[in-house]
Amino acid sequence: MDIRQTLNKGISILKRNKVLTPQLDSEILLSKLINKDKKYIILNPKKVLNFKKLKKFDDLIKRRAKGEPVAYLTNKKEFWNDEFFVNNDVLIPRPDTEIIVEQVLKIFSKKSKAQILDIGTGSGCILLSIIKERPNFYGTGIDISKKSINVSKFNTKQLNLSNRVKFFHSSIDNFIIGKYDLIVSNPPYIELSNLKYLDKDIVNFEPKLALNGGCDGFSNIRKVINKASILIKRKGKLILEIGFNQREKVKSLLENKGYYIDKVIKDYADNDRCIICTKI
Repeated sequence: MDIRQTLNKGISILKRNKVLTPQLDSEILLSKLINKDKKYIILNPKKVLNFKKLKKFDDLIKRRAKGEPVAYLTNKKEFWNDEFFVNNDVLIPRPDTEIIVEQVLKIFSKKSKAQILDIGTGSGCILLSIIKERPNFYGTGIDISKKSINVSKFNTKQLNLSNRVKFFHSSIDNFIIGKYDLIVSNPPYIELSNLKYLDKDIVNFEPKLALNGGCDGFSNIRKVINKASILIKRKGKLILEIGFNQREKVKSLLENKGYYIDKVIKDYADNDRCIICTKI
């Protein structure tokens, strides 16, 4: 079977299973499998694939048809300016989360020196993207999941940033190391009762630990705000990703802990997405 026939078979299966982007997903999976870019696939439709490759492609298509995200099937996801290794131990980086990186770079100049803490670092995508852009920043990432710390350490080595970043396997409650100029966090903020309504790609495959915000969606946000108020320096910046309907409640929690709300940033769908504040 050649490349064109293989792709058409994959597209057909994904369409039957109501996958939203059957052609794109099939192309990405085949590119990954034969270790060639999309251009090669387009220019070589008659290239015959061996049985072993066809069998592996069939397996990947079946997994995608069941909802497993492409990022987990290829073990990679683009975020900001780099490609990050991901697996099902970490949340898949989202474009909306790039807003945190964007805002940090607006606040801190290229020459700024800062100690930054990333609470719930996951793949390390937020922390590492910032550190790479700011040569005088030193970073610390913490996560309650040991497996996610392993992923973030791997990404740090891939980006050659190990000399400026360290990671700790710790819950925020137990973390007491350092004082920081900047704290960033994308904590779990989805209400427990709403998890079942998420897309099957998310709820069936991404780590619940990184999604579950407790009964009201605020349990982890509270922990981050409370501990950050101890770990942050005076006039330090805290940047939090939030749910679309959490703005007022989070603002109240922050103000009660001595933060001044600088601004609330909307995402690409015009929903409130992150809060920037200063410790006073």
